[in-house]
Amino acid sequence: MELFRCPWCLSDPLYMAYHDTEWGTPLWDDGALFALLVLEGAQAGLSWLTILKRRQGYLDAMDRLDPLRLARYTEKDIDRLCQDPRIIRNRRKIVSAISNARAFLNLQEKKGSFAQWLWGFVDGKPLVNSWNDIKQIPPSTPLSERISRELQKEGFSFVGPTIVYAYMQSAGQVNDHLVRCFRHKELTGKQ
Repeated sequence: MELFRCPWCLSDPLYMAYHDTEWGTPLWDDGALFALLVLEGAQAGLSWLTILKRRQGYLDAMDRLDPLRLARYTEKDIDRLCQDPRIIRNRRKIVSAISNARAFLNLQEKKGSFAQWLWGFVDGKPLVNSWNDIKQIPPSTPLSERISRELQKEGFSFVGPTIVYAYMQSAGQVNDHLVRCFRHKELTGKQ
C-alpha cells in the first residue's frame, strides 16, 4: 500500500525525502535550529526545494553554518560568498546570516539555550493541527507574528511572520502534515 503524503512534496524525490524524514520533526539542537533559520531566511522569495538543492552548498561554503564561525565573518567573506554558485548569492541574505549568527550567540548567552527559548513559545511541545486540505494551512499565525517580533527585537533579520511560520513547521514546533499523511500519525504517535 502506498503511503499518503502531503501533496506539496510530490514534485521531486529530494522534497519527498525531506518531507518523510525531516519536516515537522521536533528539533531541540541549538546548532541545527540555527542552520535551519539561516536556510529559511535564504528561502525568502524562493521555493524550499531551491534551498534544499543548495543546502549542502551552504554547509560547505559557510563553515557548516556554525554560528561561532559565521559570527566572525568579514567583508572579505561576504564578497567570497556573493561569488559562490553553491548558495543563493543575495548579499542581503548573506549579511543576514552573519548578523543572525551574532544575534543567535547573544540570545544564547542571555537565555542559555536557543532551543529552550524557542520551544518556550509552545510550552515545550508541538502544536498539532488537523488540516484536511493544504489550502487550510495558513502562511503565518499570531504566534509566528509574536516570535518574529521577538527575534527582531533580539537583532535577527529575514525573520518575518511567514518565514517564522515555515521555520516552526520545519523545526517541528507545529505539525502541519495533513491528517491523512503518514507523518502526521508518526509525529503525534497516533496510529
